[in-house]
Amino acid sequence: MKIKLILLFAVSLMASCKCTKSSTSDKTASLEGTWQLDYISGPRIAFEGLYPNDKPSLVFDLKENKVSGKNSCNSYSGAVKLEGNTISFDQAGMITTKMFCDGEGEKIYMSTLNKINSYSVSNDGKTLNLLSGDISLMRFNKK
Repeated sequence: MKIKLILLFAVSLMASCKCTKSSTSDKTASLEGTWQLDYISGPRIAFEGLYPNDKPSLVFDLKENKVSGKNSCNSYSGAVKLEGNTISFDQAGMITTKMFCDGEGEKIYMSTLNKINSYSVSNDGKTLNLLSGDISLMRFNKK
């Protein structure tokens, strides 16, 4: 009887561990792919004025713990660290191309990305909010 009880407990424990891992995995998996910026907090310039030709993008490759994209003018890539709903971008190791860009959009995008410490994804998986504390600083749509 005790052996059956212990076996039942062990099986239920393993099943619960598996569920927890898959939900965490599902959450980070929802980040995978390409996102396009449609809102950025802070600047006094209208969004369309900051990014008149090309909106910034963010591409997650979670198998490699990498992020890349365009900051409207130049391409960038670097490391990303995820743990639960916390996120950090390795700004010191971020590589960018160096084309000349008009306006302030590129600089504002990269400096705002540096302030991000958590994220949330909408239930339908189509909207990504990058947060500093509880405040949404950037919003992206899935492409």
